[in-house]
Amino acid sequence: MNPKKVSLIGLVAILSALITAPISAQAPPPPDQAPASEQTPTPPLPQQAPPPQQPSSQTPAAQQPPPPAYTPVQLDQMVSPIALYPDPLLAQIFAAATYPDQIPDAARWADQHHYLTDQALADAIQADQLPWDPSVQALLPFPTVLQMMASDMPWTSAIGNAFLAQQQDVMDAVQRERGKAYQYGYLRTNPQIVVTDGPYIAIAPVNPAFIVVPYYDPAVVFLAPRPGFIVGGAIRFGFGVSFGIGFRPWGWGVAGYSRFDWGAHRVFINAAPWGRTWANRAVYVHPYPAVRRFAPAQRVADAHALRGQTERERQAAREGKPRQEEHHDDRNSNR
Repeated sequence: MNPKKVSLIGLVAILSALITAPISAQAPPPPDQAPASEQTPTPPLPQQAPPPQQPSSQTPAAQQPPPPAYTPVQLDQMVSPIALYPDPLLAQIFAAATYPDQIPDAARWADQHHYLTDQALADAIQADQLPWDPSVQALLPFPTVLQMMASDMPWTSAIGNAFLAQQQDVMDAVQRERGKAYQYGYLRTNPQIVVTDGPYIAIAPVNPAFIVVPYYDPAVVFLAPRPGFIVGGAIRFGFGVSFGIGFRPWGWGVAGYSRFDWGAHRVFINAAPWGRTWANRAVYVHPYPAVRRFAPAQRVADAHALRGQTERERQAAREGKPRQEEHHDDRNSNR
């Protein structure tokens, strides 16, 4: 064989070995994995929201709305229409206002049964199995008061909410307004009420079984009188309600049953401290041992004639004048 040809063959063999050696030394990739140069880079994981919170027996089902926060100026304006009412009536109004949704129906019932008084009215309240809280029922003898509350529901709701959330502040506002009326000479003891001055102004009925509803203009009695103005006639006490033993279960007719402890900032209704607040308003039940509470489904049809007041009767009561019952034809009794 030609020596040159042999050398050429040997050289080719050596070059082939050098080229194939690195390739054969590299281990083949696993069957389920592509070569690194062919792999798609792993994308970043998307940002995940935290897992939903599981219900807990310690977590309330619904968050309670925050309590209102009224300023002293707002509270003064809010209480001014009723600040000069006798303490027992004022306490009952504050309590009833914490149930504003019940006021319109109660006002309607009171107007239609205004001709009933004392024991007859107490019997009718029980017989009709009224579903309202006893604090609302306590105002049924005062149709004009309930009508005032029902005619301005934003005010009534605000009074009730303020009394729930800021009871002490509400009582302080009453004292500020009474202080103005006393300072300017409008508020004084008379045959219907006894006004006690300082350090807190209390207004008590002369007769615990007869509660008067004063009539006054807040734009007058809380400001200094103009020269020549007769302050003695600025507050009228002509309209009142008599209470016998039949209304004692609602806190009427006995001294001290419904009152304020102004110094301690406490309110007593039916001889028990009123403890309904913004926090416990969904569950609190004030003690009225002798008043049966009925559910709405238990209400029965009215067994009495429905005789709404005439406009002259309503106007007389609104103006603090004695109300003369106007007997009208029963054919109009449902108006």
